[in-house]
Amino acid sequence: MKRITLLSLLLILGLSGCAETPNNEAVSSGADTNAEYSEQATEYTVEGTYDPFEGFNRAMWTLNYDYLDPYVARPVSLAYVDYVPSPVRTGIRNFLSNLDEPANMVNSIIMLDGEQAVTHFNRFWINSVFGLAGLIDIATAADITKPGERAFGDSMGYYGVSNGPYFMVPMYGPVTLREGAGDYVDGLYFPLNLLTFWQSLGKWAFEGMEDRAALVSQENLLKDSPDPYIFTRDAYIQNKNFRALGGESLPEELEDEEYLDEFLDEVDE
Repeated sequence: MKRITLLSLLLILGLSGCAETPNNEAVSSGADTNAEYSEQATEYTVEGTYDPFEGFNRAMWTLNYDYLDPYVARPVSLAYVDYVPSPVRTGIRNFLSNLDEPANMVNSIIMLDGEQAVTHFNRFWINSVFGLAGLIDIATAADITKPGERAFGDSMGYYGVSNGPYFMVPMYGPVTLREGAGDYVDGLYFPLNLLTFWQSLGKWAFEGMEDRAALVSQENLLKDSPDPYIFTRDAYIQNKNFRALGGESLPEELEDEEYLDEFLDEVDE
């Protein structure tokens, strides 16, 4: 759902632009809220954080965290991993992951990591040819494991482009301007450029359900945080900074179904 992310960002920019020039009545009614976050908005503990629309982002965080997640995202995600057979989910996950390999390869080249670029290239053609278009992860069985995702946003960060403004998008979650622009560029590579709007939406939905279910065990960390919004924002920016320095996101070792079994056991208790 690469293009949707960019459109969401543009929408938020437009709304935020309107919010920056309110009438006197609006300024008066929102004075307390602005004062509450003014100091926090200008002093960040994590390098690379820029959250000029914090008031708006917190409102979107409340929408996501208090309503969309507990009543939509969480139950749907857990139902998906609970009732869809594991081999079916694994095949879907492998197929969708394989679509990202060319973008991972190009971004690895941009970040001057030839070894990782070759790994992504080999995984793509092996799984596409011998793994039924990626449904079966033949490459991992051949000991060619996926080293991690590489996005164009990471490539820009590698060459010093800042994260840019931070946004909290309804249902989608956190995103920066750099990541949104990078996702758009990644969507121009084959075979992602062949996906229609609805196919991109389906890819985002299936990947999102797996990712949301995998976060069940970490929910208490968020609940115990004095400020879940800041906790999420800082963790997100730290991860983006790490990837921009050439670090990798967690390797995709999701083929081992134990990771979700343990989480679902906790939910059932």
